[in-house]
Amino acid sequence: MHHFITEGYVLPNQQHIYWTVMIVLYPYITGIVAGAFIISSLHHVFDKDELKPVSRFAMVMAFAFLLFATLPLLNHLGHPERALNIMFTPNLTSAMAGFGFIYSTYLFILAVEIWLVYRVDIVHLYNETRFPALKPVYWLLALGVLDISEEAKVVDHKVMVFLASIGIPAACGLHGYVGFIFGAIKANPWWASPLMPVIFLLSAIVSGVAMVMICYIIIQWFNGREVDGACVSALIETAWYFLIIDVALELLELINHAYMANEDWTILKTLVTTKLFVSMFIIQILLGSVVPFLAMGAVVVFKQRIPAAVRNVIGVVCGLLLLAQVAAMRWNVVMGGQMFSKSLRGFLNFEVDLGGREGLFAGLFILCLPFVVIFVFSRLLPLWGAVDTFPKAWMKEKPPVRQPLKGFSKFSS
Repeated sequence: MHHFITEGYVLPNQQHIYWTVMIVLYPYITGIVAGAFIISSLHHVFDKDELKPVSRFAMVMAFAFLLFATLPLLNHLGHPERALNIMFTPNLTSAMAGFGFIYSTYLFILAVEIWLVYRVDIVHLYNETRFPALKPVYWLLALGVLDISEEAKVVDHKVMVFLASIGIPAACGLHGYVGFIFGAIKANPWWASPLMPVIFLLSAIVSGVAMVMICYIIIQWFNGREVDGACVSALIETAWYFLIIDVALELLELINHAYMANEDWTILKTLVTTKLFVSMFIIQILLGSVVPFLAMGAVVVFKQRIPAAVRNVIGVVCGLLLLAQVAAMRWNVVMGGQMFSKSLRGFLNFEVDLGGREGLFAGLFILCLPFVVIFVFSRLLPLWGAVDTFPKAWMKEKPPVRQPLKGFSKFSS
């Protein structure tokens, strides 16, 4: 049960905040999807070889988070089974129904692209697994297509690059749509802005890059493998560039509100300087923007002068700060737009509940589900595209190569 305390004059029909933790979590998850997919596409489409070590992982991460992107919405609805009505009774003029079509199309594109990337590995594992029970699993994953000739590989690569090219605008549309929904609500001066879709998209890329960078460094450390310095530098550089544009647009929107100084600016000014002061100016701007800008900027500018260990620590710390920055931005937009009354003379205070289907624990549980999928995926397929990252105990042991005796090497043929 949420507890609401009103301040000032609040209209009778605005006594409650209806969009809470789940609606904040929904754009946060879809943002990670878009950002992770962009990292994968930078390698597969734009041939950015520095990102090759994380290209496969980024694609899997995008797919795992995409599987649960709609779960916060379904958990928020009173009758989640009615969500399928948008597919059976389509309404092309509905922006909300449009998400169902964009989501389904993007999910299909990403699933086929992952299948093309991993098809050769699936066939190899089908032939080499030491567990007979897994052979039908790999056969199903390969869809019965066991041809791994060079001609087949070339065709797979061409189709995969084509789908990745289509997936880039699809990923942008998937998350830009979220900002479009908020920006199209004219009655709310905090949301009604043409910059909202662009800000949501750029912050999504920042969060996705940060999540990929954190997971890559920590997993490499945990498994005792070497962290690719060029890859981490490329991830930091990518996050830094998108962060600059994202923060610039966010500040531009706030300055635009202040400069126009419409009749709603009085209540908005009070909102950002009191109710949202900590989440906006401390977490989002200072800790989540200024500190990563300076730290990651040092890595980008000085490059080889910074030791590898320091660069990796900066990557993890700044990645966590960027994730906090994007989460604070989502909170400020979703909750901030509901904290003031349309009377422009009153506020609603909101306290996050720990339990319940809209509580903090439910949100954390949903946020952890994609990582479970990633772990299960790593048990079936090589997550990083390298042989030493896959459980060797699952593979058939190769017979040792017999070495010819000295003096008889010419007969070894």
